[in-house]
Amino acid sequence: MFKKILIVVVALVGAVLAYAATRPDTLHVQRATSIKAAPEKIFPLITDFRSWGSWSPYEKLDPAMKRTFSGAANGKGAVYQWEGNRQVGAGRMEITDVSPSSKVTIKLDFLEPFEGHNVAEFTLEPNADSTNVMWAMHGPSLYIGKVMSIFIDMDNMIGRDFETGLANLKTIAEK
Repeated sequence: MFKKILIVVVALVGAVLAYAATRPDTLHVQRATSIKAAPEKIFPLITDFRSWGSWSPYEKLDPAMKRTFSGAANGKGAVYQWEGNRQVGAGRMEITDVSPSSKVTIKLDFLEPFEGHNVAEFTLEPNADSTNVMWAMHGPSLYIGKVMSIFIDMDNMIGRDFETGLANLKTIAEK
């Protein structure tokens, strides 16, 4: 009896691992909102990592998180490193490209709880009396990420955080 159960368990684990190998090789999450403010008012909130504490949903997950700012004060070359509890882990962000008041590209390296290397992008497009703001993240989906994606909808999980962050950004920028 034990042998049959073991065979079934091994077969199930093998099937899950085989299915994981067929999952997409890349991760892409994207959310957008419209903010009734000029891009010039929103842009500094994104390009200055010290401003993220006022709107980023990740900042509130661990009030005791250690933050280190280096490089440029804002814009290209600005660096933000963090180390926190299990919810926020540890990592590093660096602004690698900026198109004034329209686009910010960030190299995003997660170190804990799982290593991951992604690119985050913020795009701002003026639209009459408002600005359409898009927050996107993309990068490779390693095998462990593929296995996790069977059980966790990464787009939904990260997307909710992006929606919260964009709503917070909207509240601040529209003041």
